[in-house]
Amino acid sequence: MQRDPAGADHLADMRRSYQRSGLTEADLAPGWAEQFGRWLDEAIESLAFPEPNAMVVGTADAAGTPSVRTVLLKGYDERGLVFFTNYDSRKGRALAENPRISAVFPWYALERQILVGGTVERTTRAESEAYFHSRPYGSQVAASISQQSAVIPDRAWLESERDRLAAAHPDTVPLPDFWGGFRIVPETVEFWQGRENRLHDRLRYRRTGENWLIERLAP
Repeated sequence: MQRDPAGADHLADMRRSYQRSGLTEADLAPGWAEQFGRWLDEAIESLAFPEPNAMVVGTADAAGTPSVRTVLLKGYDERGLVFFTNYDSRKGRALAENPRISAVFPWYALERQILVGGTVERTTRAESEAYFHSRPYGSQVAASISQQSAVIPDRAWLESERDRLAAAHPDTVPLPDFWGGFRIVPETVEFWQGRENRLHDRLRYRRTGENWLIERLAP
């Protein structure tokens, strides 16, 4: 009889009780962006996360094939949440075919998650250029030479492309046409707080026309 991999037979017994805090309707800010800012600040100040602005983003292409990956949040306001990428990447192509998106901030150490659902729009060229040129020079080079998600011959090819572009643009790199930002325009923003015995608090802001409705969801 084949034995399960080490530890696999204990997975059903792995659990922890969430007891750090709760979340009530009275705790919430009037708007989702203000509440998001509160929790983001607390995640940053906790020093519990190497990259507290990391979010897991899910997309699906025109055929409905899903894919997920981690990206970094680089801005937010009442309009939505902004991240930057190669528009020709797998996620960029999927979002061109199907602009619906979901994102999760998995702040496990705080027993919290924020779940966002909505659609995307591209940031303006000016917004993309401002962020691109705020990045370290090496990151500008890497973004410009990477055919993100495409098959490449080997590491040496990547490094030779880096050296070629760096020689052509030793000081600053022009913003490539294929690179820029996406803004997630939320339709729902859920604040999830773990509670004892899995009776979690889930409070959701849901867009209704020009307004937002706050709802409590069953755990």
